[in-house]
Amino acid sequence: MKLSIFTTYTDPEKRNDPWKEALNCFNDIADEVIVTGSDWPEEFTWSQIGKYFQQGLNESTGDWNIRMDIDYFFHEKDVNKLYDYLRKYNDFPVLCFPQYQFFTLNRYQLKTRLCVAINKKFKNRIKLDGGGDLCLATFDGKLITPKQIPNLPIPIYQYDSTFRTMEIIKNDRARFARAWNREFGSFGSRGSENPDDCYDAWFSDIQKKYPKHVHKIDLNDHPKYIMEKLNSLDENQFGYSAFGLKNDWSSNLKNRMQGIKAKYLDTKLNNKSKNYISS
Repeated sequence: MKLSIFTTYTDPEKRNDPWKEALNCFNDIADEVIVTGSDWPEEFTWSQIGKYFQQGLNESTGDWNIRMDIDYFFHEKDVNKLYDYLRKYNDFPVLCFPQYQFFTLNRYQLKTRLCVAINKKFKNRIKLDGGGDLCLATFDGKLITPKQIPNLPIPIYQYDSTFRTMEIIKNDRARFARAWNREFGSFGSRGSENPDDCYDAWFSDIQKKYPKHVHKIDLNDHPKYIMEKLNSLDENQFGYSAFGLKNDWSSNLKNRMQGIKAKYLDTKLNNKSKNYISS
């Protein structure tokens, strides 16, 4: 069985993406790594994101093809299990992974479930053009949901903005806000063209989400590929303290119960669904 991983990025040094570490992870795990986005324009429209994802899928030649952002990681302890599950579910079009989202290195939230492993047998029926972001997987034109496919108990570790400074985040959020406005005709909840407005909108959302990061983790339990970079965080980078939020972190019983359910029960509940996609 051949495994391909495809990803996309442009100017990752400028954006402080952990691209070298991610590629080390992907190259260790996969037989083939496809990178798109080298010609990604500074000013783009939102639908171009899905088009770059689709290009990566089209160029991938694996029996299974996994879309990974450049801040996504698998843990080295899960690699053998990953291959076992890919073989077990060889007749399914798509497989799903839980996403562990990190703001600071010591705690995380199971943010969502990513339908990103695509079976070569069904590539012609799958497009990365769905959902509100126009880049989620669809099957015969219909959005794929986690309840329609097997959920694997193998997390994807996500470190979005972890290594970015406030200035990088301001400019990056403004760039994406402009792209959203070009596509949909409004800035929505993303602020405005002004980087300070975009940062304020983003950080307000972070403040709401951080109390939901109820799961604790030690540095040594992160994927080995990212540990050194995490250990070198400085106070100017978001992941050091979430710009001060770490010092005042608090949660409540509702957040803790939802976090436990998402991590330990939802995989089992989704896998009991009777709504699997019919091939």
